[in-house]
Amino acid sequence: MSYGFFGKILWFDLSNGKFEEVNLPDKLYHQYLGGYGLGCKILYDNMEPRIDPLSSESILGFFPGILTSTTAPLSGRYMIVGKSPLTGTWGDANSGGTFGPEIKKCGYDAILVKGIVQNPVYISIFNGNKEISDASDLWGLDFVKTEQLLKERYGKSAKIAGIGQAGEKLSKMSGIANDKGRIAARSGLGAIMGSKNLKALVLKGNQNLNIYNKEHFMNLVKNYNRMGVKKEPGKLIKSVLNKVPNFAKLIRRFRIKFSGPAGMIRHIYRKFGTSIGNTLAAETGDSPVKNWSGIGMYDFPFSKSKNISTLLIHDYKVRDYGCFSCPIQCGAILKVPELNLEETFLPEYETCCSFGTLLLNDNLISILEINDLCNRAAIDTISTGATVAFAIECFENGILSLEDTNGLELTWGNSKAIVELVKKIINREGIGNLLADGCNIAANKIGKDSQKYAMTSLGSEVAMHNPRTFRSLAFTYNFDPTPGRHTAASVDFIDIGPIDKFQKTFKLPKGWNKSDKIKQKAQKLTTCFHQTLCSAGLCMFSTLFGPYPFMDLINSLTGWNLNMDDIIEIGQRIQTLRQSFTLREGVEISRNELPGRITGHPPDQKGPAKGISVEYKDFYKGYCTEMGWNPENGYPLEKTLKDLDLNFVIKDLY
Repeated sequence: MSYGFFGKILWFDLSNGKFEEVNLPDKLYHQYLGGYGLGCKILYDNMEPRIDPLSSESILGFFPGILTSTTAPLSGRYMIVGKSPLTGTWGDANSGGTFGPEIKKCGYDAILVKGIVQNPVYISIFNGNKEISDASDLWGLDFVKTEQLLKERYGKSAKIAGIGQAGEKLSKMSGIANDKGRIAARSGLGAIMGSKNLKALVLKGNQNLNIYNKEHFMNLVKNYNRMGVKKEPGKLIKSVLNKVPNFAKLIRRFRIKFSGPAGMIRHIYRKFGTSIGNTLAAETGDSPVKNWSGIGMYDFPFSKSKNISTLLIHDYKVRDYGCFSCPIQCGAILKVPELNLEETFLPEYETCCSFGTLLLNDNLISILEINDLCNRAAIDTISTGATVAFAIECFENGILSLEDTNGLELTWGNSKAIVELVKKIINREGIGNLLADGCNIAANKIGKDSQKYAMTSLGSEVAMHNPRTFRSLAFTYNFDPTPGRHTAASVDFIDIGPIDKFQKTFKLPKGWNKSDKIKQKAQKLTTCFHQTLCSAGLCMFSTLFGPYPFMDLINSLTGWNLNMDDIIEIGQRIQTLRQSFTLREGVEISRNELPGRITGHPPDQKGPAKGISVEYKDFYKGYCTEMGWNPENGYPLEKTLKDLDLNFVIKDLY
């Protein structure tokens, strides 16, 4: 008997309408855990290299983590995997809510889809009954309306993931949504689903996982949740913390770090979510400003950033919202009378920055409207906001005219024009058709030296955190197999929630932040641990909230006896296979280079990042050496592949 997993995945072939259950050996779970670790192995084995990601041969996979569907705190995540239509690299995207656990409740460790069907369909698994049904009446609807109609058919307890208009129209910025607009947003994987004419997956299951030591597992869960209550700050501290967004100038002046005691961070996230960063990051230089050409304290100062403060957003809050098994509940449901919105999600920091600070837009109502539009259309707010910024700068410099923009005055902070442009991008109308695949593809079509305004890495719009604040982010943005992502491993960025305080047996080398050579060793360890964290199904914010029984939960669930060396090896195997997938696609990732604006080339002459230019290419070479990869081209060495039981990769790379 297997514990902690079913040892079984489900394949749908849309081309012939067939379902196939495939049993997997226990060894694969030991080696890859679940989530995108297991997904990377299965896609690598089953998908031919260098195919069009929007072709019939392309595979799309839905993978819950190994802890997902248990009561392990913060484990409600699931990963969607495929070849990225946006970058041509390995692609993955992560979402929370309640959909991931339902995959396990249907008795599977993953659901994979291949083939293409001529007319729109949706797939349902309802208490063991599997069907492919006509979705013609759903095609053209936004995701929220689609989910509502499918719940009317299958019951309120059914869990649904699907695409909106953006995925249907094959936008390479589109994602896949669940739970009324929680989105697995990055990598453009919604376009794969749209290319297959697959509108949605509907799941309802009643299967339970076998837990090896259920009593110990539940005690670990109870103790962690109890600790979270006991270590809450007192009333006086809470009252001070509730004013933190207004302390942005003080935090900048005194260079106060974003980290803090776990109890304090738990309270802040429970109260405000990630939008706590709206004012703080804008003022301290973490937020990119004016398409990465501006400086927050001058171009988007506190007098403006306070207009999109989390404190103002909080006024619209109706109730808390959180993912399955999360004791923090960092999300929220809002009611916005100005927009006639009875129910919409709290916008995340990345969204507020993408459509606020990045565009010099301090109109909060417009950001709330755009957030709802993007959730319904299931489109990535980071890429969309960055593409709008690109368009504004092209308009400002005479590359795009009023005729090109369908009469929209694309100027900084013009909230009405920004909202209208987002609508056009979602629907591929007019100028929106040019921009719907992201600013890199748009720049290639426009020409006229517009490429210098596209803030991308290998075609992926770069996330809303500045490498001059967290220096190793430049390395991550440029060289991770999923480029441009703040959710990939960066030792400086993850230090906000130190892993050694999250999992006490994890240790970074002493003095890791004092020399590049030691920091490269620390980056390797951080990268490897991060892969296992994601593949287990844990939220990336987990490390912020204090000690967590990470290995104990996995071991008591599965009956394994993993130690930290095993965790690091598993993570190295996953990252090496992600790297190999990208290299097999012909992407020469070692030759990639970020736009100079992002890394401070040339450096700012004033402000928080004054004089700072970030070096990341030599750092990558040292990191490659630590990972057992060739530092000149990023190729994993044959010995490394053999040591990690990745012998099957050798024939592809050598």
